[in-house]
Amino acid sequence: MQFNRPEDAVKYRQSGMFLQSYHLGRLAAMVSGRIPYDPKAALEHATLVDMIDRLPYGAFIEGTADRGNSRAKPEIWTERAKFDGMVTKLHEESAKLVAAARVGTLDQLRPAVGAVGQACKACHDVYQRN
Repeated sequence: MQFNRPEDAVKYRQSGMFLQSYHLGRLAAMVSGRIPYDPKAALEHATLVDMIDRLPYGAFIEGTADRGNSRAKPEIWTERAKFDGMVTKLHEESAKLVAAARVGTLDQLRPAVGAVGQACKACHDVYQRN
């Protein structure tokens, strides 16, 4: 992926993660009972999470750790294989999320939402500055 400026890469990946968080948050609200469960909406949100979660990671390019308002730790680039493994885990869990949403029950959706959330948190715990 090419960007005109390093700050554009930061903005791109943060925008993608905002969208991920929004749609996963809607699913989390459903499975926790804060909003009514809607199987059709759940599938739409899950599908979007699965699609969107592939966007930000191409924007983790060299020279962007300290640009803009990036919270990315430099270890992303020195531990690239580990970071990429965590991204792969997120992709796998997001695909399972879609499969669970297709079943159309909260019992299937609840653990899948949790697994995606855990995959996000695991990476943020290691590679995101507070």
